[in-house]
Order: sequence, then structure tokens, then C-alpha cells
Amino acid sequence: MGILDDDVARVRDATDLVGLVGEHIALKRVGRRFMGLCPFHTEKTPSFSVNPDLLVWHCFGCQRSGDAITFVREVDHLDFVEAVERLAARAGITLRYDNANVGKDRKRKERLSEVVGAAIAFYHRLLIEAPEGGPGRKHLRSRNFEGDAARRFQLGWAPDGFDALSVHLQREGFERRDIQDAGLAFVNRANKLQDQFRSRLMFPIYDSRGEPAGFGGRALGDEMPKYKNSPETPIYQKSRLLYGLNWAKGEIVARGEVVICEGYTDVMAFVLAGAANAVATCGTALADDHFQILKNLARKVVLAYDADSAGQAAAERWYQWEQIYEVQVEVADLPPGRDPGDLWKDDPAALTTAIERAAPFLQFRLDRLLAAADLRTLEGRARAGEAAAAIVASHPNELVRDQYVMKVAGTLEIDADRLRAVVRAGPRREAPRARGPSGGGAETPRPRATPVDRRELDVLRWAIHHPDLVADWLDESLFVDPTARSAFKLLTVTATFHEALDASEGQTRELLQRLAVEEPEVTEDGDELATLQARLMANTVEPAAQRVLEVMLRDGDERGSKVKTLLSAMTHHREIGDWEAARSDAEQLIGWTAARNESVEGAE
Repeated sequence: MGILDDDVARVRDATDLVGLVGEHIALKRVGRRFMGLCPFHTEKTPSFSVNPDLLVWHCFGCQRSGDAITFVREVDHLDFVEAVERLAARAGITLRYDNANVGKDRKRKERLSEVVGAAIAFYHRLLIEAPEGGPGRKHLRSRNFEGDAARRFQLGWAPDGFDALSVHLQREGFERRDIQDAGLAFVNRANKLQDQFRSRLMFPIYDSRGEPAGFGGRALGDEMPKYKNSPETPIYQKSRLLYGLNWAKGEIVARGEVVICEGYTDVMAFVLAGAANAVATCGTALADDHFQILKNLARKVVLAYDADSAGQAAAERWYQWEQIYEVQVEVADLPPGRDPGDLWKDDPAALTTAIERAAPFLQFRLDRLLAAADLRTLEGRARAGEAAAAIVASHPNELVRDQYVMKVAGTLEIDADRLRAVVRAGPRREAPRARGPSGGGAETPRPRATPVDRRELDVLRWAIHHPDLVADWLDESLFVDPTARSAFKLLTVTATFHEALDASEGQTRELLQRLAVEEPEVTEDGDELATLQARLMANTVEPAAQRVLEVMLRDGDERGSKVKTLLSAMTHHREIGDWEAARSDAEQLIGWTAARNESVEGAE
């Protein structure tokens, strides 16, 4: 179920790709293309090319390619549907879905986000302006958070009245069902709406696109629970949300690192201290769904909470995340027993220092163990060695285990082989197999693109940019490279370039995307159309005819002499500049090549 293909095409065609890309990087016209510094990797020389005619882009540095939809997905880290919907809104296009229920669900979610957004504004105004928000303001000041911080994070205050928010929202035009389905109220025994949050400091939670999703509310008195989150709704699933990600996403991508905290005020503390790449879970433990989100943003994950108490199960889970999602998990060097909120109040600079001194999880556990151990006696070092061996043995990678064995052995002045034996005897787990997003099966590594004959690439460029120049003579038998041949086949069986691109995959798709932003090669003095076509025919057919000739000579085919004569004649006519004769030779050779290819396929 998804958006109708026709509407996807309408959105793609209606988007000004140069204008879209130009909102993120500076573009300069170079011939018919636009060039700029790639937004996806660091470079000093522009290698990012945009083709405004075919509406595609390609980076010759990092090899990424795509269209407007792909660009939005890459820049804003959205899924396909989200990217199309964003561009549709930009172009003023109403989308249709292949299932009527899908469209209704999306409209419903949009409505619920509107309700939550209105609640955010209501709570925020009370905290900033109203007398009822006094307790919230007092609490924030006690934690060294001033009014600017409350405004930056759009904090709010839920009043004590049992239906203050519900009454306000109904006056704003929202129906009872909207308010209830958004998780903002419930129906009490008197069949009246009763607010979900009362007398709490409110932290608004957005999804990764910046759409309002729900709340986390903190009680300031003795009321329990201390923290209360929105109930599960169509737009709020706490296991798939991270507090602050909507603000931090750009910084996370830029730094290649994300800081994960336990609480909402911890995120505020880190951000205000200079670590704008901080997020927090929403009242739930860190889970696979969170890493599914983060792995596309950063490859380094820093845990900014007390991981010292993590048991064996937690250790195994983090090691698995490292293996499965190809991330590096580290632990911030926070003082034992101090949370980020306390440090922000007493020593804000210590927060950024803790991130800078973050250590791999295994190293962190060993450092804490050895710091607390009695290393003055032989017995103390032996006990520390046994405990350290158990920690090291839990890591799934044998090379990593061995490096830590040598490091611990040196610190404790224990024979490395003896310690290694203890580690080997301890519990070990096999490294988990890498899996795709669906979690099913092993993920195959991306194959490295093999070089394609320059002449085949050249004629494909012309087939993409000026198909009329090759339409009446170019045949798939002229391509030996399977990727180039596959690309040509798609171009011949589809009506437009984008249809060919949509039908392609893997290296064929990458090749089409790259060639779409490359200018076809022309001679310095410029050829007339007929000469250009003849030159292109001769260059393209020559290697194919050579291959046919080799096969004919090997098989003893007497017709090989005819092909050999044509090849010699074409070479001569090309050297003297007789392009009309060279074209005639090339046409005959193309016929021989195509016929030979058909006979081989028929024999098979």
C-alpha cells in the first residue's frame, strides 16, 4: 500500500530540482548542468552535479545519485512516503493512495498532530505567562534553566484543573474524539473528558520530521509516577520516538555522533552546554527500533547515563547492536553517581568533557572495575583479573578480546597467556549475523562497481541525453558489459528515462543515475550531426566487431575475412576523415554483429 505511481511521477516532475538542492548548497551553472559541493560528504572541489532536464543528481565523489525524492530522503532522513508527501505539499499536489484507508489514516494522523500542536502551545503559554505556571518556572530555575531554555525547548505547564486543556481545545474547534485519540484526555465515569496531565512540567515530543506526537510530564511534588508519558496513539509509539531528535538530527549527521540520555532535562543540559546532538528515550529502555532510526544518522553512539550498573544481559545487547547496526557504542565519562542535570547546575563544561572522553563500552566497564579494585596485593590483582576476564569474555569479537587481555595483563602484571586462558574458559557468544531492516537473513555486502568500457559509456550517454542520435542503429549486441547492456535494454523498453530508472536496480541504477548528469563527449571543433553520428557508430561497433571476428577465426568461419576487411576499411576511412564511408562500414559491421549475436542466442 502506498502512493499511486502517477502521483509520485507528478511530484517528481513538479519539483524544481535546482531550487530544491539550492536550498542546501550553492550551485553554479556549468554548461547545461549545475555543480556544487556535495552535502553528503566533505570536499573542497565541487563534484555534485544536477541535471535540470532529466531531474536527477549525482555526486562523482561519494557516488550517490537520485532524483528530488531521493535528495529529500537523504538530506532529511525520511522514508519514501514521507519524502513524497513533503514534496507534494511543497508543490501543492494532493496525493492519492492505492488504498483509500491509507489516505484516511494519514489524514487522521495529521489531525491528531494538529491537536497535540495546539496542546503544546496551550501548555507553553501557561508556563511562560500565567500565574499557574509558577511552580514549573521555580523548578526550572532551581535546575539552572532560565526562560530562554523553556522557550527553546517549548516546555509547558499542565494546570491542576481536571479539564482545562480539553475545554480549551474544544473551543479551538477540536472534537472530543480528536482530543481523546491524541492521548490528551480520557472519558471519566461522568462521561466527561478529563485531562491526561495535571500539575506537571510538560516536555513536548516530536517525531523525526518535527511533527507533534505527544508529551512527557514531570510531577514536581509527591505524585506518582514521577514521569508520565502520553499513552500509545497512532502518532505516539514511545519505542520508536526519541526526545529531541527533531532538533538534533542535523547536528547528529554533521558530527556523525549521537548522545543518548536517560531524561528530558539531561538532553536540555547537554544541548545548552554545546552538545546539540543529544537525544533521550521516552520513558523506555533503548531498543532495536531506536537503533534502526539512528544507524542512518550516525555511526557513533555515546551513552550519557550510568552504564556502570549494566549487567551481562545489557552488555550482550550493546555488543549485538554494534555488530548488527555497524555502530560504535561508547560511554560518556560522567562522574559516578552524577547525572547530566546535576553537572549542568554545578559544572556545565564537564558535560562536553564527558563526551570528549567517552570510551568504548568494554573499556568503560574495565576502567570502572580496576579503579575500584585493590591492586596493592597479589590477591587483589588476581581477583581483579578474574573479574576482568569475565567482562572481556562477554565480547563477541576474538581480536577485541585478545587486545583487552594484553592491556589488562599489563595493568595487573599478570601473565597474558594465563589471563587469556581464563577468558577462553569464560562465557562467549558468537557474533550476531548482520541483518537487513526487516531482520530476516544476512545482509549481502554491496558489490563494488566494475569499470565499463569507455566507448560503451559514451554511447549510453548519448542514448540518455539525445536518444534520436542512436535510436535507428544502436543494438544490444554492441554491449559486452552486462551492466551497460542492462541499462540499454531498459532505455529501449520504457517510454521515458525516469521509467527506466524506476525499473532499474543495483549497479544498473547507479550507472543510469551517473550518466544522466554527465555531458556526452564531443570533439573540440564540434561535429556536424551526421559526422557526430558516424563517429559514434564507428567507435561503438569497433570493439564488438573485433570480438565477432575473433570468434569467427577461431571457429574457421570463412565470413571472418569479410568482417576483417570492413574493420580495416572503417579504420582507414576514420583516419582520413571520410565519415560518410566510415558510417557505411559501421552499418555493415553492426549488421554482422547483430546477426552473429542472434545465431549464438538461437543455438543456446
